[in-house]
Amino acid sequence: MGRKKDSQLSGTTSSLVRSISDAPLADTGVRRTVLPGGLRIVTEHVPGVRSASVGVWVGVGSRDEGQTVAGAAHFLEHLLFKATPTRSALDIAEAMDAVGGELNAFTAKEQTCYYAHVIDEDLPLAVDLVSDVVLNGLCRSEDVDVERQVVLEEIAMRDDDPEDMCGDAFLTALFGDHPIGRPVIGSIETIEEMQASQLRSFHLRRYRPDRMVVAVAGNIEHEHTVELVARAFAERLDPARDPAPRREGKFRPRGNPELIRMYRDSEQAHLTFGTRAFGRHDGEKRWPLSVLNTVLGGGLSSRLFQRIREERGLAYSVYSSVDTFADTGAFSVYIGCQPDNLGQVATLARNVLEDVAENGITDAECARAKGSLRGGLVLGLEDSGSRMNRIGRSELSYGNHRSVSETLARIDEVTTHEVSAIARTLLSRPFGAAVAGPYRRTRDLPAVVRRLVD
Repeated sequence: MGRKKDSQLSGTTSSLVRSISDAPLADTGVRRTVLPGGLRIVTEHVPGVRSASVGVWVGVGSRDEGQTVAGAAHFLEHLLFKATPTRSALDIAEAMDAVGGELNAFTAKEQTCYYAHVIDEDLPLAVDLVSDVVLNGLCRSEDVDVERQVVLEEIAMRDDDPEDMCGDAFLTALFGDHPIGRPVIGSIETIEEMQASQLRSFHLRRYRPDRMVVAVAGNIEHEHTVELVARAFAERLDPARDPAPRREGKFRPRGNPELIRMYRDSEQAHLTFGTRAFGRHDGEKRWPLSVLNTVLGGGLSSRLFQRIREERGLAYSVYSSVDTFADTGAFSVYIGCQPDNLGQVATLARNVLEDVAENGITDAECARAKGSLRGGLVLGLEDSGSRMNRIGRSELSYGNHRSVSETLARIDEVTTHEVSAIARTLLSRPFGAAVAGPYRRTRDLPAVVRRLVD
């Protein structure tokens, strides 16, 4: 298979491997092992590639933060790369650069992922490096002070991108002071106040193997991968623990969505508006919602793109999207346009949503959207990195795996009636909105924008 196999396992690690719970997942191409202590390992062999992608998924994100430490999960993600007991930041970077690989991480509302992408023969290095960072990263005070400025620069970069800024502000408008409504990146105030002791505590309390999934995809063997992971995690596994249950959540609305205005002396106005949607465990609504999103703003033939850009030429960027969390979600529309055209653009977009809510979608739109989703799914899984993301996210979020064929079949089952019913339910809910542009006062906004949240 073109890779080096390291079979020099310690006695402790060999014992762990022999005592695993290994459950084959029929017809999915995914193999799953649970080590004592609850650490889950999922792998997928991808024929025809010479790469391997490793991801350590931690079931912890910005949703798990208190208000005074908002941004801690993201700050910690940065910090763990600074040093481990055996490696400096430079050692980590040089080890990955020496094999031409990629090492990175991202933080979301409900999970954090640390990942590496390497050629297949460097899988042992990738597992060792990512595990070392996640388990042993030091939260030294001197590193916190350095990385604090990096995170503040990242906030400034976000604020220089009105589209990103509107995305964060929209979720705040929709969910208020609930943790889902806070930006993953935190705020200038919380980042400036964050202390090394708080980040160390967050790391020690939250980063437990029973809350983790190690996902590996590419030109790999499952048994060899399990050996490597078992050795890397051997000292942290507590046999008394089982895998943490999947996140369910109990979201309860706190008031109605709001309108957030952000003044920017910019050439464009940026508008994001929408409504609270469904959680990822609302299984019967997931696929019709995906089809609805595609019909409304998911492609070049979507209603929003056609009405606003193709027919009127009023915007360059216009699309809709869906964010899904354990127990709630968000459907949103984004549009960037000339400030003088904001009222007209908002009217057109609202009219599109109202028409679909009242009259539903057509059979032709449903068929086209399903074809788009099918093609996007298959084409998006052409590399080991995307495969790793799929199986890691699925294990952490759902605790199960669908084959690609099963997913394609489920998309095919969606009916025009189901999508129209979801539209009636979803688009009749109260809207929230965020606007960035040259509007110093809320009353300077077009009336139609102010009425979006009435």
